[in-house]
Amino acid sequence: MNKILTVKILAVVFVSSLFLTSCGTDAASGKGSLENKKKQLAALKDQQDQLDKKVSALEKEILKEDPSAVPEKPKLVALTALAPVSFTHYIDLQGNVDAVNTSYISPRGSGGVVRAAYVLKGDPVKKGQLLLKLDDAIQRQQLVNAQTQLSYAKDLYARRKNLWDQKIGMEVDLINAKNQVDQMESQLKIAQEQLDFTNVYADITGVVDDITIKVGESFAPGSQQLRLVNTNNLKVVVQVPEGYQERVRVGTPVKIAFPGLNNKIVTGTVHVTGKVINTGSRTFAVEIRIPNDKDIRANQVAVVKIQDYTANNALTIPVNTLQTDEKGKYVLVGVTDNGKTHAKKKTVTIGQLYADKIEVKGGLQSGDQLITDGFQGLYDGQLITTN
Repeated sequence: MNKILTVKILAVVFVSSLFLTSCGTDAASGKGSLENKKKQLAALKDQQDQLDKKVSALEKEILKEDPSAVPEKPKLVALTALAPVSFTHYIDLQGNVDAVNTSYISPRGSGGVVRAAYVLKGDPVKKGQLLLKLDDAIQRQQLVNAQTQLSYAKDLYARRKNLWDQKIGMEVDLINAKNQVDQMESQLKIAQEQLDFTNVYADITGVVDDITIKVGESFAPGSQQLRLVNTNNLKVVVQVPEGYQERVRVGTPVKIAFPGLNNKIVTGTVHVTGKVINTGSRTFAVEIRIPNDKDIRANQVAVVKIQDYTANNALTIPVNTLQTDEKGKYVLVGVTDNGKTHAKKKTVTIGQLYADKIEVKGGLQSGDQLITDGFQGLYDGQLITTN
């Protein structure tokens, strides 16, 4: 008798005997209530489920050892023919948009108290535009004094020269008078520069990104209370883990997306790679120049994809089809022989993984029929069908 049929008959006999025994016991004890019947039914179903599982396990074992025991039913699967494609791997990182030209405005000279502010945050400015006016009372007085002294020196020099032209006086007096004029002219120039230093100008064309200085406050050299940003020249700065330093170099292709800007994709290349590893994050800085775009703002978040690997004729498979056993990585393919299609296990060597695709470096070839659906529970040599 067929081995699997015998197993099934024994299971049925066992279940029947359990049912008859239960009924006999119940009749003998006089317990025929509906509640007891429900409990008996639940117990029998639980026993039947356990037997079904055991029967199924035995069927599989018997089929593996003796495929002729019963005609095998093919398992429904989906097959996909493999073909060479272009495969690219990216390093996915998050960066930040920054301005190429950023300037912290600082007063020339010793600074002073702000008497007037001519710009607000967000205002566009041009190079050379007046931004702040500092207190200039002392500088103006110094300028007046220098002008007075210069006038006196010039008058004295004119008198000395007039006498010298008449052969009166000493030459040294004329030379000293001329030197006095030169010194006063130099002091006047310095006084004029000091007065000019009370005017604070923009050193780049851009936008007032931040201004915290107020009228009446002291504005000193080195302060960072006024910042200008040129938004016409932007860059994306991203921190790259040090493990990728061999793959990321100047000229490496990059794709950049901007959350909040739908369908905004910018392509470019790495412009600068940092030469110092941050000891805290173990990363190095990379800069990518991006074209001027009115929709892109400084300090905006950027999703950066740095291309570190590409292959023009690669075989790729869905990563979920890759399986592992004690011998390594493998996939299941469909092989047709004598009009029947069976599953066949193929050991593979894998390459790069990106998104839901993984590159296969060896073990498969173009045209192989990869089982992409229904491969769960399949074993090597099992009969399969696609309809």
